[in-house]
Amino acid sequence: MSGVQTDDRGSLLAAPLDRKASHGLLPDPEPQEVRYTVISVDDHLVEPPGMFSGRLPRAHQDLAPSVVTLPGGDQAWTFDGKTYRQVGLNAVAGRPKEDWTLHATSFDEIRRGCWDIDERVRDMDLAGIYASVNFPSQISGFCGSVFSRCSDPGLGLEVTHAWNDWFFEEWWLPHPTRSVPMGITWLADPDLGAAEIRRNAERGFTAVTLPEQPHRIGLPSIYTDYWDPIVRACVDTGTVICLHVGSSGLLPMPEEAPQLQLASTLFSTLSIVTCVEWLWSTIPVRFPEVRIVLSEGGIGWVPMLLDRLRFIRSHSGLETDAWASTASDPDEVLLRNFWFCMLDDPSVLPVLDRIGAENILFETDYPHADSLWPGVQDTAAELLGGLPIEIARQITHGNAASLFRHPLPDVVLP
Repeated sequence: MSGVQTDDRGSLLAAPLDRKASHGLLPDPEPQEVRYTVISVDDHLVEPPGMFSGRLPRAHQDLAPSVVTLPGGDQAWTFDGKTYRQVGLNAVAGRPKEDWTLHATSFDEIRRGCWDIDERVRDMDLAGIYASVNFPSQISGFCGSVFSRCSDPGLGLEVTHAWNDWFFEEWWLPHPTRSVPMGITWLADPDLGAAEIRRNAERGFTAVTLPEQPHRIGLPSIYTDYWDPIVRACVDTGTVICLHVGSSGLLPMPEEAPQLQLASTLFSTLSIVTCVEWLWSTIPVRFPEVRIVLSEGGIGWVPMLLDRLRFIRSHSGLETDAWASTASDPDEVLLRNFWFCMLDDPSVLPVLDRIGAENILFETDYPHADSLWPGVQDTAAELLGGLPIEIARQITHGNAASLFRHPLPDVVLP
């Protein structure tokens, strides 16, 4: 395979992205025994081919993102003069491991649950997932950044609205208890972005996905006041900010490195960098009610960061005017305003009290290569079975239900 690069959605691509024969989908797995009520705070939807049909004003409808078949049989999204091929690792649930590659894939090669909400609920039932937060994936990027960088801002804004309208009407409303409503927003103008967050909140959205490090994708950094209207809208509406690993690209890597392996190993490193940047940006000091979730970065680095924050505060202070205005220390602000997501992380569980169970959420990452699907319940039992029941409840569903204001079923387990 030739070298790996990232596209402008932060996804890994083979260069060139070639094609490999598919081995077909595996039979449905046996349903898992449900031992835990699970709210996964990091899953993904794959935007379906007709997502934008009829959702833009007539003058722009023909310019909306669309799926085309390329020479050789590949399916790809086209938008704003660019082509975005489907990356195989984005949707491997239910496919043999021989197909878990960076090669291109088409819609007929992935489980329908990746993009059809009725089939997604069926896949959730097979794995024992009660509800999930779903990030964008293919054409949108993990935070809608492709649309916000459209050469025609008017078109990009309309596509952003259309994505949220589709999510509301076609993904959330048919099964409102099974999906936590999270939208994207317009990143190229903070006032318009704030307005979109408020529009979504009025119809029930409780979360928005934003870029981890916006300065890396050509936007102002979080150390400026550019993002204040968007953060203010989130605070005013109780909208949770979700920051997904790779939403603004991956860490720089030498060309000679095994880039897929290196990038995957460094997810936690990217999360700690993001967390520290958002913490020292003073956003959580100036907006003490903001709630920030760091997705797919694990929790192993959190005790280390808490130790480091306490050490540098006691030794060097690093006080700024913004921090001087609050009675809280950085480590206290970290645990007040940030939540951390675990996919595995067995080594951290013995020192869970160093973080606090109230700050930990559970994720399954369907349908990516890292996904726990279909063995979600088995994994939860293996990881959490030795914890007190109340702690296991917090991690698997209680914290997420409280944070995202999401209803729980009449009977919760354990």
